[in-house]
Amino acid sequence: MLRKAFLDTIPVLTGYVVLGIGFGIILKTRGYGAGWALAMSLFIYAGSLQYVVIDLLTGGASLLTTALTSLMVNARHLFYGISMIDRYKGAGRKKLYMMFGLTDETYSLVCQDPVSEDPAVQRERHKYYFTVSFFNQCYWVTGSVIGALLGSVIPFNTEGIDFALTALFVTIFTEQWLSTRDHRPALIGLVASAACLLIFGAGSFLIPAMIVITLLLTGLRSSVEGRRPAKGGEA
Repeated sequence: MLRKAFLDTIPVLTGYVVLGIGFGIILKTRGYGAGWALAMSLFIYAGSLQYVVIDLLTGGASLLTTALTSLMVNARHLFYGISMIDRYKGAGRKKLYMMFGLTDETYSLVCQDPVSEDPAVQRERHKYYFTVSFFNQCYWVTGSVIGALLGSVIPFNTEGIDFALTALFVTIFTEQWLSTRDHRPALIGLVASAACLLIFGAGSFLIPAMIVITLLLTGLRSSVEGRRPAKGGEA
């Protein structure tokens, strides 16, 4: 299980270390050291939000502004959590950390794994989900601390570093596209996001896009399950 989880998370390892280093460097250039990078990556652990938090910290944002911004940036995780109800059912104490560690990349890996009704299989899958979540956070924490340490000894021009987050999303999307025959979920995500971007603008499209995507994927799932034969029926 450990070996499989590690092999499956190698793409995330390469992305998270690079992204974490970028975050740590930017954080250090704004006057916050490795301790801040470690604490934020341990307790916030949200790549895009952590980049945003740097500006909130240095800009003197109010608590209300910080809370609302955090809610909007991470609103997609509400929908991630809803879709994980069946997969995380019966996980026991592991569930709390698995919920906390459900980043975009962890979600993409967990979603590739089929849901099983067998309790014994479910227990093994829960160990896998937990290990994947733990490994991914370790990669992010390591990259963040390395970046902060590098930023304290080497001068950097940080312009463009935050684009690495976008590059990672593109890489994960491409990998999912190539690894599955059913491209409908990916196309739904692309079309819904593009439509909401045009309608609501770059600053407000995220939450409407997540709502539309969730509704469409729910409808797609209901349609697929409606076509499946009942247990004990024709194969």
